[in-house]
Amino acid sequence: MKSNTTMQSQQECAAICPVQAPYALQLAEECLRLGKVIALPTDTVYGLACDANNEAAIQRLYEIKGRDEHKPVAICVNTINALRRYGQASHLSDELLTRLLPGPLTIVIERSTHLSNRFLNPTTSKIGIRIPDFQFMRDLCALWHEQPLALTSANRSSEPSSLQVSEFQALWPQLGAVFDAGRIGQTEERRLASTVIDLATPGRYEIVRAGVALKQTLSVLQEFGYAAK
Repeated sequence: MKSNTTMQSQQECAAICPVQAPYALQLAEECLRLGKVIALPTDTVYGLACDANNEAAIQRLYEIKGRDEHKPVAICVNTINALRRYGQASHLSDELLTRLLPGPLTIVIERSTHLSNRFLNPTTSKIGIRIPDFQFMRDLCALWHEQPLALTSANRSSEPSSLQVSEFQALWPQLGAVFDAGRIGQTEERRLASTVIDLATPGRYEIVRAGVALKQTLSVLQEFGYAAK
């Protein structure tokens, strides 16, 4: 007879799914539909994601993360059209956005009425929006019918970001599934999260977090005539 410890370990490991598995996207979509939080790779570090318009899922995300509910989380979408749907981006040209995205950048703008979750960043009218340059995430967002996913790094608050799934193993039992793409990056420098830039004011930018893509982001913004606040 198997011990309770062995059975529990197997149950925890049962949620691990390689991103290359043919059923991976369907499993991720099912977890999101059921309001579960999942872990998945991005173009920077591993992240925790859930349906951004599901109130219970957002609350669960904050619980798992151990995060102050007043500290904002970003959303992830697949296309610039979706970015414009969930954020007020009429002052940002398609040319600028296609130069900046997809990639390791979070753009902060005023949120739109299509983000209906009252528990999603309740203390600010702004929202950070990402289009990660990682195929599994792009495919999942497309399968999720262009709906937004709330996205934050896969670690407890104040702990280092994760480059491989074993680094956040303590969170596995609380997740619907963990999607494994192996180690992300090869150096500790890659442990940096996305660059976060506030572009809510036309023609101006504000660095919220330096992140991994600051230099190239500022180069593009300056080329388009943007100045620091």
